[in-house]
This record gives sequence, structure tokens and C-alpha cells, in this order.
Amino acid sequence: MKNYKVLLLLLFLLFVYTFFCAITYANVVSNDISENVFRLHVIANSDSDEDQNLKYLVRDSLLNYMEELSKDCKSKDEVISIAKEHSSDFKSIAVNTIRENGYDYDVSINIGNFDFPTKTYGDISLPSGNYDALRVEIGEAKGKNWWCVMFPPLCFIDISSGVVPEDSKDYLKENMSEEEYKLISSEEDNVFNLKFKLLEFFANNHLIS
Repeated sequence: MKNYKVLLLLLFLLFVYTFFCAITYANVVSNDISENVFRLHVIANSDSDEDQNLKYLVRDSLLNYMEELSKDCKSKDEVISIAKEHSSDFKSIAVNTIRENGYDYDVSINIGNFDFPTKTYGDISLPSGNYDALRVEIGEAKGKNWWCVMFPPLCFIDISSGVVPEDSKDYLKENMSEEEYKLISSEEDNVFNLKFKLLEFFANNHLIS
């Protein structure tokens, strides 16, 4: 009986150790990934077809402007700095697009750290978690969201092609460990697929920050 209790205690301690190691791993990797991207988040006024279509028009206007502004940027900090400098321009562009299409919604522009679900951009997937982003809220902002990555420039790819530009991949490779890059790429590897699920599990249960 004594040996049985000792075995149970050892198994419990092993479980606790493994659990905290997994949380530590997920925290480090999640933070490293989020520190290397700057995202765009557009929220429609409502889920009506009209408001959803308007959301995409606003998105296109903002992306056209941002692509020109950030085309020579080499770091996330540069893009964030430019976004902050031109936040009033983003609002003006969004409002003008809305007015040109016959609506009178107001627009809120915020740059901060926000919660995101898991999203796939071509052959790159980003786990759920907190990311720095430019958030655009149209009207009551009660409609479906649209997300992309402004830096590295994944917003400007043709999603239907399923391929992210090599320049964007090179930036991610240079600023992430080999393991972190493999986690977000579409390479078929059961071990990394399992680790990606681990990140999602802890993020969705708010066990990592």
C-alpha cells in the first residue's frame, strides 16, 4: 500500500511538472510569435449583407493606403510608428469610404494589443492569442470581424493562391526560432501540429498571456 501511494505521488508530481513545462513553453513561443507581427482588425457595424459589404470596401481602402505607406518598412516597430502617425488619415479614409457608399456610420481607430483567434493566411497559420493591431470599428461594431497581418505583409497576398510571399516568410524566419517558424508554417509534421494545438489550448483557456 505504501509503495502504491508513493507511485501515485510521483505520477501526480510528474503531471504537475509536465503541465507547468507546457505552460512555460506555450508562453514563450506565443509571445515570440506575437512580438513579430502587427495585425489589422476591421469590425462591421452589423451582420447584414450591406454592412458586411461595406466592411470590405473600408478594408480595401485602408489596405491600399497602408501598402503604400509601409512598402519600405523593415520592422514591426516601423509599421506601428507609421500607423500611429497616420491614425487620423485611416479614420478619414474609412469615413470617406462609408459616406461615398451612402452610409453615415462613425469610425473608431485604435492601436493596441488585442485578442485574436487562430487564423490562416495562405500557408502560414497564427495561433490564437494577444497581438498588437490596428483595430477599425465601424458604427456599432456588432458585426463579423475581418483580420489580416499588416507586417510582415500578409494582408496583401492573394489568399486564394495559398502562398505567402517569400519576403514575408524570410522576415518571419529571421525573427523567429526554427521551431517557432515550423509551428506556424504548413509543413506536415505531427509533432509540430501537436505543439500548435497545445498553443491553441492554453490560449483559448487563458492560461498564457
